[in-house]
Amino acid sequence: MATATAVTLAGRGKKVLLISTDPAHSLSDSLETEIGGEVKNMMKNLFAVEIDPRKSMDDYKAKIMPKIEGMNVLKGLGLGDTFDMMGMTPGIDEMAAMDKFMLYMRSKEYDVIIFDTAPTGHTLRFLSLPEVMDSWVGKMIMVRMRFSGMIGAFKKILPFTKDEDSDDMGLEQLQEMKVRMEEARKTMSDPEKTLYNLVMIPEEMSILESERTLPVLRQYGINIGSVIVNQIIPANSKCSFCSEKRKQQMERLKMVEKKFSSFPIKHVELSKEEVKGMRMLKKIGNALEAKQ
Repeated sequence: MATATAVTLAGRGKKVLLISTDPAHSLSDSLETEIGGEVKNMMKNLFAVEIDPRKSMDDYKAKIMPKIEGMNVLKGLGLGDTFDMMGMTPGIDEMAAMDKFMLYMRSKEYDVIIFDTAPTGHTLRFLSLPEVMDSWVGKMIMVRMRFSGMIGAFKKILPFTKDEDSDDMGLEQLQEMKVRMEEARKTMSDPEKTLYNLVMIPEEMSILESERTLPVLRQYGINIGSVIVNQIIPANSKCSFCSEKRKQQMERLKMVEKKFSSFPIKHVELSKEEVKGMRMLKKIGNALEAKQ
């Protein structure tokens, strides 16, 4: 759905950046072209990138973690191993990916930025990261300021300490990250700038899972643009199995209309071909634009 929307908007002349935040990237599969972790031009007006959590984490550590090698005082205190361990903290790769996500979000180069998110659980965790990171970065700033003051005290009594020991320990980078997080929160909660499109299939478990997403999106002030029901079986009187399955789906669509009555609901029929490549993506894009 994300890729089809991106292809459609690019075809209308909008400059579009399509980003995958799903660790199991599928943009390359959908577009039938290897994309990778750097922005790549896919067609006229369409650019894409798949955020690489590992590479993002390496970049993140290089920017944020203290330069222990150049800080003899900290090494003497035995803190080098402590900061090395921070790079192994569970979820640090997701935090690094979120930082990259926020950098792209600030870009003024594109008319539209589309994020292809992971399935519900991972996406909700991802959307909560700005709040988690804000708290974490705030604590890191306090720690680094304390260390800076401690280093200053050491320098007064230990004249052999080197000039590089006065390094600001990344405070500037941390402050910049806090600004990015605040901007990201404002952008994500601005209905004029950001819309979240829920995608589900017409089955009860998928519908209920999507329904549980609503309060979380409200909590973070994220506005829903539309509800997309995918893989609806076309009418086919010659196939008893298809007819029975479609009948069940029609009942589920009533459930969707009841539970998501305040949002635009779009229907996309199941295709007999796999949805990949420009021809099929354009077809799905047209279905999303069609009046329901």
